[in-house]
Amino acid sequence: MAEPGLLITLFLIGLVGAFFSGLLGLGGAIILVPLLLYLPPLVGVGTLTMKTVSGITIIVVFASALIGVLTHNKNRLVSKNLVLIMGVTAAVASLLGSIYSKSTSSETLLVIFAFMAAFAAIIMWLPKTELGEDIAPEDVTFNKIGAFLISVVIGFIGGMVGAPGAYIFTPLMIYFLGVPTKIAIGSTLGIAFAASIFGAIGKLTTGQVPYLLTLAVVIGAMPGARIGAKYTKRVQAAALKKGLGVVIAFAAIRMWFDVLHKLHYLK
Repeated sequence: MAEPGLLITLFLIGLVGAFFSGLLGLGGAIILVPLLLYLPPLVGVGTLTMKTVSGITIIVVFASALIGVLTHNKNRLVSKNLVLIMGVTAAVASLLGSIYSKSTSSETLLVIFAFMAAFAAIIMWLPKTELGEDIAPEDVTFNKIGAFLISVVIGFIGGMVGAPGAYIFTPLMIYFLGVPTKIAIGSTLGIAFAASIFGAIGKLTTGQVPYLLTLAVVIGAMPGARIGAKYTKRVQAAALKKGLGVVIAFAAIRMWFDVLHKLHYLK
């Protein structure tokens, strides 16, 4: 039975993490994974392994991404073509990755997550002039083959680490598919939701989800995601991009510090 202090901490992590994920168009894993790994031991309420964290986050992303995409769709910031092509592809790939992760160690999952975060951080800080601020979601054009390939790779890897890859889908859509920032943010949550469905099925059927701990995070994440998504339309695209870059860079640095420490490169 989990300690009350741990459950309260997990609830607050879900609330805060989902707020920023909804605001920045993230499924939430890029924020939740570092918080779940490092905050509980920091406040003295327990320690979670990367494998446990990956099981929690895939379920939380499912809940928060659903709420976020519904809100963004109401604000006309979701491209249904993007979600259909990339979401379905990522969902199937995520299922395969989540099942494969059963035989993968926590240390390996941490290294994979750290690589994904670092790659996304580098992409987000590349200079780019924002275009298409006034383009309607149904008018957005993109390379369908490129979208498919991105979804296969990120979906599979994301399914392994319990992170459907929203934090990396968004920059790839902006910089490689030429999707306007706000529509990329809104559409990414739809893709993350689709991917998290199958990813969650894979984690659940292979016994990788701690139910009580996950429930505590989900209860906090549901209102947090809704509130965060409501504020997206009020913030300029450039500010959103910078905010996303800061969040991803911070998470990547902290992940790699932990990876190097576990590999005994840091004492």
